[in-house]
Order: sequence, then C-alpha cells, then structure tokens
Amino acid sequence: MNNKLVITKKLRGDDGYRVFSVRIKVDTFDRINELAEETGRTRNELIGMLLDFALEHSEVAGERA
Repeated sequence: MNNKLVITKKLRGDDGYRVFSVRIKVDTFDRINELAEETGRTRNELIGMLLDFALEHSEVAGERA
C-alpha cells in the first residue's frame, strides 16, 4: 500500500480557461462589483456569464467599406 499522495503538476490552461487582462471603464468595474455583492458571485463568474451572453446574442452587421 502506498502511503504517499501523488500530486501531478497542473499545466497552465489545462482546465479549459485562459487568463488575460482587459481594461474597462471605472463605471463598468463598479457595476460588476455591485452585481457581485448583490448576487454573491465572484467578478470572474459574472464576467464569464456576461461575455457568454453577449457572444450568444451578437451578430456581425454588413461589410465595412
């Protein structure tokens, strides 16, 4: 019987997520924080939900000149 806990190294991004930074307006940041407090969710959860919703409800309009 093995009495050791074997922990493998976790490769960055292997959980299906990627980390990147983004600049947002202070007002947008404040609104996300308020929503986080109101819902008990993290900013990260909310931003992911908001981005998913926006992507699902977006369309590209016509060609640019």
